[in-house]
Amino acid sequence: MAFRRSVLGLVAATAALLAPECAPAQTLKAVMHSDVKIVDPIWTTAYIVRNHGYMIYDTLFALDGNGEVKPQMVDTYTVSPDNLTYTFTLRDGLKWHDGKPVTAEDCVASIKRWAARDSLGQKLMTFVEGMTADDAQRFTVKLKSPTGLLLFGLAKPSSNVPFMMPKRVAETDPNQQISDFTGSGPFVMKADEWKPGDKIVYTKFKDYKPRSEPASGLAGGKVVKVDRVEWLAISDQQQAVNALLAGEIDLIEQPAYDLIPLLKGDAGVKLVDYNPLGLQYAMRPNHLIKPFDNPKVRQALTYALNQTDFLQAVVGDPDYYKACKALFVCGSPMATDKGMDGLLESNFAKSKQLLKEAGYDGTPIVLLHSTDLPTLTNLGPVAKQLLEKGGFKVDMQSSDWQTVVSRRVRKDPADKGGWNLMNTSWVSADILNPVMSSFVNMSCEKAPFGWPCDAEMEKLRDDFAREVDPAKQKAIAEAVQTRWREVVPYIPLGQFYIPIAARKTVTGILTAAAPVFWNVEKKK
Repeated sequence: MAFRRSVLGLVAATAALLAPECAPAQTLKAVMHSDVKIVDPIWTTAYIVRNHGYMIYDTLFALDGNGEVKPQMVDTYTVSPDNLTYTFTLRDGLKWHDGKPVTAEDCVASIKRWAARDSLGQKLMTFVEGMTADDAQRFTVKLKSPTGLLLFGLAKPSSNVPFMMPKRVAETDPNQQISDFTGSGPFVMKADEWKPGDKIVYTKFKDYKPRSEPASGLAGGKVVKVDRVEWLAISDQQQAVNALLAGEIDLIEQPAYDLIPLLKGDAGVKLVDYNPLGLQYAMRPNHLIKPFDNPKVRQALTYALNQTDFLQAVVGDPDYYKACKALFVCGSPMATDKGMDGLLESNFAKSKQLLKEAGYDGTPIVLLHSTDLPTLTNLGPVAKQLLEKGGFKVDMQSSDWQTVVSRRVRKDPADKGGWNLMNTSWVSADILNPVMSSFVNMSCEKAPFGWPCDAEMEKLRDDFAREVDPAKQKAIAEAVQTRWREVVPYIPLGQFYIPIAARKTVTGILTAAAPVFWNVEKKK
């Protein structure tokens, strides 16, 4: 009997060693479009920080693959007959990464911090009379007047995303970065392994409770199918592609366009079009300081520039770009050419005329130039060339993207660490209408970096927020674009598309406004 028991014990021990839970941890290695140096997705709109946010935080609502608002952390909600009172009940079992339960107070504090920074959130709060936590799982939002912005705002898919944070974290001044990275999302950030310039590491949150619905867009069940995700900081695109082809990494978020043919030719690699509406390139002037505090100087930009030169220099392949003057992107319900006649066609004579009328004295403008992101690098030299042909003098100052992100929030004079112009891009999901689009926000000090100010534009955005008739909304969007021509809060530089490059062993990449890592599986 003793021998039999010992054999059975050996068999049991062997089975335990071979059990799936004891198998080596499965790691997915990705090269994202930028290194992670800032980790507060409310403080900045930078997409790498938004992507980081989706790893460790969760949202109350989310947009599914059809663009419909679906509950996420919320279990149920009710709306009063007059459409002024919304009561939300959280799902059971939601936990922060430190093991504490998610509460309604956490959510109220998180909404307030998000709304203080985000353009849509700011507009939403003009409708809000108050928010209260009723008990541990329920909170109520009372409106001054009906609006369709509340649920849509809480489901906003891209920067700034209304991520939920613990109350102690959410009470951080919105203009200061957080220092506590506790979330309730499907992954946990390994702060002890975060090495800016090298990698950032996330592990599966064992206590995360996914919804029961299938994953769809940014909604549904966030089921994590790998144990560990590493984002490696490889700025050399050829090195990253070589690593993907060799199977040393699993995914590249934004492969360089000139290397796509090489990827297409490899049997072990696939390209995934996860964002069909693409992105929009944008130039942002600083409205606070000379010379772009003068609307005529900003108007000169719209005549000096053209979209095709930017798109050809950065993208090259017409399959991946589209010249599109519409502020609210081609292919969307609010897309229009209204007010765009004669603009963005490099009429240098007209640009010079406007600069002369404005009294531009030839002081060099400081153009921030990102050098480490393939999708942005060539924008700066093209801008410099076109602007100089249009009568501007340009001081192009080059740095990595994270330095640009840190510098663009400074309000100092351009010769003392500030700036005049910078180029960036927006995911189309961020700019589908006048309320969503941060760069159309002209609420002065409350507006994002660049800080444009125009009461008429803000009234149009208010009108859009109150309107529910799509045809009337479209008319307001056209009026916004007509007003844009006069005040020029920013300049659209064209629409483009970037596929994800992944090993064919990687499956489950979702079609969504942002690249996410739940539902992603790594097969042998």
